[in-house]
Amino acid sequence: MSTTRLTVAQALVRFLAAQYTERDGERRRLIGATWGIFGHGNVAGIGQALIEYRDVMPYHQGRNEQSMVHAAVGYARQSNRLSAHAVTTSIGPGATNLVTGAALATVNHLPVLLLPGDVFATRPADPVLQQLEVPYAGDVSVNDTLRPVSKYFDRITRPEALIPSALQAMRVLTDPVDTGAVTLALPQDVQAEGYDWPEEFFAERVWTVRRPGADPVELTEAVQAIRAARRPLVVAGGGVHHSRAEEALAEFASATGIPVASTQAGKGSLRHDHPQDVGGVGHTGTATADELARTADLVIGVGTRYTDFTTASGTLFAHPDVRFLNLNIAPYDGHKLAALPLIADARSGLGELTEALQVHGYRVQDSYVTEYTEDKERWEQRVDACFEADEIDVRPTQPQVIGALDALVDESDVIINAAGSLPGDLHKLWRARSYDQYHLEYGYSCMGYEIPAAIGVKLAAPERTVWALVGDGTYLMMPTEIVTAVQEGIAIKILLVQNHGYASIGGLSESVGGERFGTAYRFPTEEGTFAGAPLPVDLAANAASLGMRVLRAKTVEDLRAALAEARAADTPTCVYVETETADTVSGAPPAQAWWDVPVAETATRPSAVKARELYDRHVSTRRRHL
Repeated sequence: MSTTRLTVAQALVRFLAAQYTERDGERRRLIGATWGIFGHGNVAGIGQALIEYRDVMPYHQGRNEQSMVHAAVGYARQSNRLSAHAVTTSIGPGATNLVTGAALATVNHLPVLLLPGDVFATRPADPVLQQLEVPYAGDVSVNDTLRPVSKYFDRITRPEALIPSALQAMRVLTDPVDTGAVTLALPQDVQAEGYDWPEEFFAERVWTVRRPGADPVELTEAVQAIRAARRPLVVAGGGVHHSRAEEALAEFASATGIPVASTQAGKGSLRHDHPQDVGGVGHTGTATADELARTADLVIGVGTRYTDFTTASGTLFAHPDVRFLNLNIAPYDGHKLAALPLIADARSGLGELTEALQVHGYRVQDSYVTEYTEDKERWEQRVDACFEADEIDVRPTQPQVIGALDALVDESDVIINAAGSLPGDLHKLWRARSYDQYHLEYGYSCMGYEIPAAIGVKLAAPERTVWALVGDGTYLMMPTEIVTAVQEGIAIKILLVQNHGYASIGGLSESVGGERFGTAYRFPTEEGTFAGAPLPVDLAANAASLGMRVLRAKTVEDLRAALAEARAADTPTCVYVETETADTVSGAPPAQAWWDVPVAETATRPSAVKARELYDRHVSTRRRHL
């Protein structure tokens, strides 16, 4: 057997460079690049290996470990999970900074390979710098915090252990059901240790991403359920995009006339102007979709896991005889809400359903189509009203900011958002023009995701115009990767909305009796609240100090011009705009469905007492679907 002597780190990098995925005849490199911040836990191992193999493994220099994972996740999502990035860190805080990003990746079923450094396996000095000592367990390090947020975890304490572990890691990264964060903890002495590796370990491997079809019995039951329904509704989730099932869904909807509502992850599954698209569903959904959900007798979930925002915390699907049919590649999600499961790849399953229903000539009644078509038209008029600006020389509202961008973009643009008040407004108002234009991370709703994710998306699709939409609260969480964008000439666009606080949580706080306490960026008062003058922060100057070109917009007219200039720019560019104050930031239509945030059961302040009364009324409408 032919062997090559390399360090563990060198062997791992060389192995990763030879891994590929294939689906529908499309072959992609599995690990497209590695992000890294170096310290004593990885500089002599993975760091040395990356420069050794710089011709086959691209490297990106990050500024924050969490944001490196966000960038990798953005890349993986834009790559339809067929290609991913690796992230290497030192031991200690470098490793624990990965946890939030890992949780985000796993919650959203998006692949990322984490390679944190670890303490010495041979323990020549114990403890080493940054080591957490655990008196009851000598084999525990801070890297174990990554176990619950990883879909696969291993610690490589011997060189030969890398071979089976690396193969298992690739299996999980390419599994359409189990993919997420994969962690290989690498003790720093093992990284630098030499070993005679079999040449077969470095041979090219192609990992086929499966498209399983439906079980015939489940398919028959699904067809029967749809044919028996009078008011069926599709709820399209992120699995539609992961499977690239958008065309199959469009064909299914056109053939059957069944309306399609979408979750945050599923928005864009149909273009906004498709006759069967009725917009977002749930707490942040449209009035059209939510009314259809309330009266649906069959809910057909496609690639969704039914979060509380989608189900309005169990209050949305109100038809007394409502049943669920879940087309999902994951059995865990396919059986939710006591549904008829149709366990299959979304594209395969939709194709089979369409073909089977066409045999029976199935289509919903014309009166149902007329009903949701007219409702959709009324909702679009509400959207137009939100976007319209009667005066263009005044400070814009947040919907007007969205409207200005909506009027500018075409189907090649990608918009990225994750947290705050923007997701609700975007879910209701944005008109998705392509399947991957609407990039909302709402599984974990992680503040700070947008800017690094935009970098990852731009790396995956350099020909696209990529916008990171951030409020001031999110911006302050993690602006550091602006430096990376500037350094590498990654021409992302940032739309930075200044509204002086946590606008979304401020509104939520008011609705649950919290009186917006601690949600505004203002000076404290003698009464112990933060209700004084706005803080004199200048976020535009901050972005400029990090090397980004910044365009300031004070009015609606300024904003339109700045957005157009930014879109045409070939360098990283930020548009900064101040909207109305936090307590009037939105202006979008109110929530069309409830969301359960428990309210204090006992309180003396009138706002909390009133909020509890309303809460009890909503809770009484919740049901369990059994």
